[in-house]
Amino acid sequence: MTVLDGSPYQGYLYAYPHKTAYRPLRPRPHLRDVWAGQDRDNLFLYLHIPFCEMRCGFCNLFTRASPPAEQVGAYLRQLRVQAEQVAAALGPARYARAAIGGGTPTHLTADELAELFAITNGVLGLDPAAAQLSVETSPATATPDRLAVLAAHGTHRVSMGVQSFLDAEAHAAGRPQRRADVDLALTALRDAAFPLLNVDLIYGIPGQTRDTWTYSLRKALAWHPEEIYLYPLYVRPLTGLGRRSGGPLPTGPAVPERDAHWDSQRLDLYRRGRDLLREAGYRQLSMRQFRRADVPDPDGADYCCQDDGMVGIGCGARSYTADLHYSFDYAVSVREVRAIIDDYLSRPAGDFAHAEFGFALDGGEQRLRWLVKSLLRAEGVDLAGYAHRFGSKADDDFPHLAELVERGWAIGDGDRLVLTDEGLAHGDAIGPWLVSGPVRAAMARAVLR
Repeated sequence: MTVLDGSPYQGYLYAYPHKTAYRPLRPRPHLRDVWAGQDRDNLFLYLHIPFCEMRCGFCNLFTRASPPAEQVGAYLRQLRVQAEQVAAALGPARYARAAIGGGTPTHLTADELAELFAITNGVLGLDPAAAQLSVETSPATATPDRLAVLAAHGTHRVSMGVQSFLDAEAHAAGRPQRRADVDLALTALRDAAFPLLNVDLIYGIPGQTRDTWTYSLRKALAWHPEEIYLYPLYVRPLTGLGRRSGGPLPTGPAVPERDAHWDSQRLDLYRRGRDLLREAGYRQLSMRQFRRADVPDPDGADYCCQDDGMVGIGCGARSYTADLHYSFDYAVSVREVRAIIDDYLSRPAGDFAHAEFGFALDGGEQRLRWLVKSLLRAEGVDLAGYAHRFGSKADDDFPHLAELVERGWAIGDGDRLVLTDEGLAHGDAIGPWLVSGPVRAAMARAVLR
């Protein structure tokens, strides 16, 4: 029995390695040295705003709910200090893509959002329109005055988590929202005329059925969003749902009592959502991401997540170079998140010129990251691109990939290795299955807090 025989819902590998594998970097390397020799012509800029009006029951992100106004102001001032230090250390840099996330960036007032753009544009030299900036929002904070600031600064994509168009289901997921507020927010977003609107939905919510899931899907489609993300519900430690259930629901092959019924339900709802979106004219780009067929892929400057770096600004942001991923400390619990934010706000300017916590990627981990970031996308692995990048063949470096082909979860034609429909459905098992032994061990030693 392998990891692939366990729950199809073991973990979302949105980044590799996971932040729980990071450790304090001693001595702390200077960012000038970290970025020396790195290509800075096609970077991704990510700014993290760790504030929300509430904390959803499923959320294990680094965020604080309802912060005092003075802390938000202090955070923006410190964000500027960090941005100045990072810009000086990097030297000339061009951002091909950019995102502002959190938390909920639109928790900031309209004036505070304007100050945020003064940092991204004035200090870091970001051209939001050229970088096709993406910003996250919520039904409670997608107000016309805030959206006007985003639009005025060239925001390309706005993403809103709706999760369910039924209040009872949203509440069951630990999100106390009202449908009326969702509709008002979507109206405001469409009125603001952003080029790309994304709507997030969640399946596997307690009490959710195939019919109620179909209802939410159709209500989302009525707004004609350019993108829709379908997320499986996870119940993780230290979250509201985790406390309510007494801990995370068991998953994985090492736990025989895992909830097979819930796994089956989520798979069924996923397939229903996938099929309905395809019928409605959406292309599947990953297990979670669907884009309307008439919406072109991003144009402009190229950014390749396999090869290009990322610069993170904010106390919850991570940064990537080819051989080092780094960030500040990470936590989930309310007390620990507040302590890390307080620590960030107290830092002298010079601290931001160094990397604090991180993971150094040797050649094997760099190959594995490239593989993971490719394989879990619908376009799959460009085998020639892999060979050009690393001077070796992916099937030689990772012979266990043959198991995916044997299961019917992947197909290869000599040019690409691509997940089948069933492989994409099991992406949250395939990702953890690919994690290396050293990263897995580091994650296992992490203390959840």
